[in-house]
Amino acid sequence: MSTDGNKKQFWKRNTAKVPGSIQHVYGAQHPPFDPLLHANLIKAGNKPQMTPGGKPKKATTFQEFESITSDAWDVGDDDDELLAMAAQNLNIEVVMETANQVIENHSKQQEKQRQDDADTSELEDREEEEAHEEEVEEQGEEGEESTPEVSFACEPSPLSDGRLVKSLSEAPIGSPKDASLHRQQSLPHRPTIPMVARIADQNTSGTPAMTEREASRLDKFKQVLAGPNTDLEELRKLSWSGIPRQVRPITWKLLSGYLPANTERRESTLQRKRQEYFGFIEQYYDSRNDEHHQDTYRQIRIDIPRMSPECLMLQPMVTEIFERILFIWAIRHPASGYVQGINDLVTPFFVVYVFEYIKEEVENFDVSSLQEAALRNIEADSFWCMSKLLDGIQDNYTFAQPGIQRKVKALEELVSRIDETVHVHMQQYEVEYLQFAFRWMNNLLMRELPLRCTIRLWDTYQAEPEGFSHFHLYVCAAFLVRWRKEILDERDFQGLMILLQNLPTMHWGNEEVSVLLAEAYRLKFAFADAPNHYKR
Repeated sequence: MSTDGNKKQFWKRNTAKVPGSIQHVYGAQHPPFDPLLHANLIKAGNKPQMTPGGKPKKATTFQEFESITSDAWDVGDDDDELLAMAAQNLNIEVVMETANQVIENHSKQQEKQRQDDADTSELEDREEEEAHEEEVEEQGEEGEESTPEVSFACEPSPLSDGRLVKSLSEAPIGSPKDASLHRQQSLPHRPTIPMVARIADQNTSGTPAMTEREASRLDKFKQVLAGPNTDLEELRKLSWSGIPRQVRPITWKLLSGYLPANTERRESTLQRKRQEYFGFIEQYYDSRNDEHHQDTYRQIRIDIPRMSPECLMLQPMVTEIFERILFIWAIRHPASGYVQGINDLVTPFFVVYVFEYIKEEVENFDVSSLQEAALRNIEADSFWCMSKLLDGIQDNYTFAQPGIQRKVKALEELVSRIDETVHVHMQQYEVEYLQFAFRWMNNLLMRELPLRCTIRLWDTYQAEPEGFSHFHLYVCAAFLVRWRKEILDERDFQGLMILLQNLPTMHWGNEEVSVLLAEAYRLKFAFADAPNHYKR
């Protein structure tokens, strides 16, 4: 015990005098050096001031201590108040309490300023944005608003000098207003891509200002459609590169064969076909719960909620319309009946014909707000145009779906000729074309592309002779080869299947679809008239 006491007394007496004594390593397991809390510590490398008697002079005030450790930190003008307080030998608890109070007051003031700026910005945004954009933004940023500090630390913010600031504390902010600005800039920018088109895509949806080229194309369409007898060949040529939104409904009806080319006969044809469809409703729809039809109707009811886009399909009015269209088609086509996949083919027609009555985007539009006459017209027109489409590919949906089997086989043969490396790579990992391409043929790529791209794709299909039944094969081949790099990067069966069933096309638009169609046309030009070229 006495030995331990001597040790303690020795170190207590000699701690400040023993050269080379062990010092705390700051920045590792210890806090930074605090002159207020460690006023009696002196760096080993600094020589203490000597009194005339040769003994070290003990620092009795903060200024004296600072003068013999001047290399430890830089003294600035902002420290005068703190230095004065320390010079008066204030109690450390009082100093810490004051410091904490200053920090707390500053934090409250800064947070209040941020809140005021955020409220002002939010008010301006609400006045400028449309109602449906507000709903999308609120849903997308709900999680971020609850814990904003998380996104500050995770999302880098670009500054004017090209340097990335990872968090708000690293940004050169001079005022609370600047802090609010950098706070907004640090949030991730997630543009809302319309369900039917990009916001600048006049050919598909929305009503932004048209470019000169788009206005010129629209004028050409109107000139062709204005004649007493529409030149369908000229209309197909114009439509191949995309149809402007304003004239898409009438153009699709003409190119699908639903409406006659003669303008005088169109109105009477529309009235007759619409009455005929609702005659089918009265005649057949009540039988949906009969024993020999209830299985078909039940399957339709199961499939509709699974369709895309959900925001449209989950509306009760839309669900009822789709149930009637699909059930009546199945009753009138007993050779195939209803087959999963047919339900997807109604959606593009329905959305395009809704645009005939609205100007805004369709994402959050309440279809039930349309007049009853408009809804009846949309429903009947969608039924007849879908029927015209299915007439050309009905063998895709008859027993054993022979049409799809043939097309998948033709796709395999075609890809083996145009890109043997991709073909061999999939063979190496035992990926069968039927495992991924069956859905491409059954749903006409609707599950692989956003709806806006499907509508643009169908512009060309409507313009192309046998577009849905024949040209679609070359589009699928071009689509597969488009992902050549990603396919070759996958080195196992599971990775390839996950890729091929979840291709990253969410942000595709007209440009990507146009390139895809151009490549498909090149393949068709090379192989369509010489099928033996791609048969081994």
